[in-house]
Amino acid sequence: MDLHILDHRLRVTSIAKNGLVHFTHPLIKLIFLRNRTRCKFFSLTETPENYTVVLDEEGFKELPPSEHLQVESSIWLPLNVVSNGNASSSSQAVGVTKIAKSVIAPLAQQHVSVFMLSTYQTDFILVRENDLSVVVSSLEEEFNIYKEVGGESVPLNCQDVSNGLQKNGKEAIQPTVHPVLIPKNQFCVMSLDPDTLPSIATILIDVLFYSSSPKEETHSSSSQDCIEFFSFSLIDGYVSLVMDTEAQRRFPADLLFTSSSGELWRMVRIGGHPLGFDECGIVAQISQPLADSDISAYYISTFSFDHALVPEEDIGSVTDMLQHQRTEPATS
Repeated sequence: MDLHILDHRLRVTSIAKNGLVHFTHPLIKLIFLRNRTRCKFFSLTETPENYTVVLDEEGFKELPPSEHLQVESSIWLPLNVVSNGNASSSSQAVGVTKIAKSVIAPLAQQHVSVFMLSTYQTDFILVRENDLSVVVSSLEEEFNIYKEVGGESVPLNCQDVSNGLQKNGKEAIQPTVHPVLIPKNQFCVMSLDPDTLPSIATILIDVLFYSSSPKEETHSSSSQDCIEFFSFSLIDGYVSLVMDTEAQRRFPADLLFTSSSGELWRMVRIGGHPLGFDECGIVAQISQPLADSDISAYYISTFSFDHALVPEEDIGSVTDMLQHQRTEPATS
């Protein structure tokens, strides 16, 4: 398999809910006016706590300094695994499950913190730029590693990024077994032709920027078991949308497309309190048992918490698996 280090230098930021009004102008520009910005990597995810915005340096220039904007201090690099035609796995699982053992677990063992962003098209593994030498040395036996430079994929080896540095110097710490929440929402992972974005602009603006308006807070008591979550990504010209079925019903069905099976997904939200960015092994803690059971999973990290999406028909076994993991953490 090939591992590509993509030609983007990313920032991970958070916009406070009560400060969104200060950012609507640049966000609308980044989402809808592609000819007015040089940003090529943009992702916006709404959770109950905040908006997580992951974007490249050109996009980051669009965000005004504000007390409502938190910025993680590191530069992050997106990695992408490409399966060769001759190296396809026997696993039928999709998403982070495909790379749990080959990428996520080895990086956790080397104490490299990762930030995951699964989209309709692919799974991006974000690593700190300062950890790149450790990443390459950890994965070069398993992968042909390429670095994208100016649209070209250039072969890379450990000597290209370090002077024999094999470890990042972080002390091995037993990962915390974090509590999980499983809301009742059913989710869809979808895409659309970016040229059709103008035709759904008013709906998308309403969902992204006005979902917390008072008129939305009059649902039945059953909504208390659901979670507010919506993710929009526009990366290298490809659009990805993750939304629950209630939000999906607001969009024209003929413009959104999903996989042929049209499956629904349930969420596992990881963390009882904000996770931060320095702890290693959080993604591995969830993805490893899913890989062992060959259960597909999309995984979206945000500024405060992590979120895994698993097929609805598997949520019962996933729940049992995670409960077992939490009663016997020493075996992990």
